[in-house]
Amino acid sequence: MTRDRSPATPVTPAASETPAAPETPAIPVIDLGPWLSGEPEARARTAATVDAALRTAGFLLVTGHGVDPELRTEIRELARGFFRLPAATKEPYAVKVGGRGWLGPGAEANAYAEGTATPPDLKESLSFAADLPTGDPVVDAEWFLPNTWPGEIPGLRPAVETYLRAMRTLSDQLLALLGAALGESDDYFARHTAHPTYGFNINWYPGRDTIGEPQPGQFRIGPHTDFGTVTVLDRQTGKGGLQVFTDEGGWADAPYAPDALTVNIGDLMARWSGGRWCSGRHRVLPPPADAPAEELMSLVYFYECDPGTDVRGVDSHTYLRDRLDAITAG
Repeated sequence: MTRDRSPATPVTPAASETPAAPETPAIPVIDLGPWLSGEPEARARTAATVDAALRTAGFLLVTGHGVDPELRTEIRELARGFFRLPAATKEPYAVKVGGRGWLGPGAEANAYAEGTATPPDLKESLSFAADLPTGDPVVDAEWFLPNTWPGEIPGLRPAVETYLRAMRTLSDQLLALLGAALGESDDYFARHTAHPTYGFNINWYPGRDTIGEPQPGQFRIGPHTDFGTVTVLDRQTGKGGLQVFTDEGGWADAPYAPDALTVNIGDLMARWSGGRWCSGRHRVLPPPADAPAEELMSLVYFYECDPGTDVRGVDSHTYLRDRLDAITAG
């Protein structure tokens, strides 16, 4: 699977980069129930389907994950209360990319990671990350600092911490499945997550009625691939929503199912597979002109691995830090 990462002049989504009538990429729905059942034939079928999908788009839809939909709704409602606060109230929580707190307008431009100059992404984020210390002061100071919890929204912390526990469990299940899909043991990847790093973003995509007219080439999130092992996304559908790129079909709207979580692999996992699988390239379209009040919110869990893991000759966290720095705007 080849990728064109060369710098390019930004184009709007209506320009030549987007097919007039895109075909949906081959992104299957994977029910984790048969895999978790332990039945050998069911596990083998699931692993084969996953392998095929990760060789094309790098994306899956996953059901049978056991993550409470009411918890996801609660987090959105709580986070919306924060995002709707005045900018002056949010400003004390402001951080740069990779920090724990509020990423305000103009903080991030994901297309920078591809070497493409674009305006900053049209979003705000509440960002959290792994916070359980390892005992190594150098590692902890970079990767396991305490999270910042907005005092104005006291219910957010317990809801997010419950969600993060569910995401950790699910991500390790997915890594076991990926090990089998690659023809290895279930712990081929999972044995490198004894004390892993992760990031969690609550991304708020306000409508044009809030942010005004997008600049040329400006997206809610610009084209990019994720950086880690697996990303687990709980998203909402909309006209200005997620698109996925394949070499065969170009850009196309990602399929959506209300009860499914969207899963894609990142650069480290693509490298770990020896290039067999592709890191899922994607973007989030700008807020649509014909639905100016459309507001979407995504819960995005970026799973990684233990600090210092060797991924085919690359230090995992040296790579991660470089990529986080690369998408920092301003």
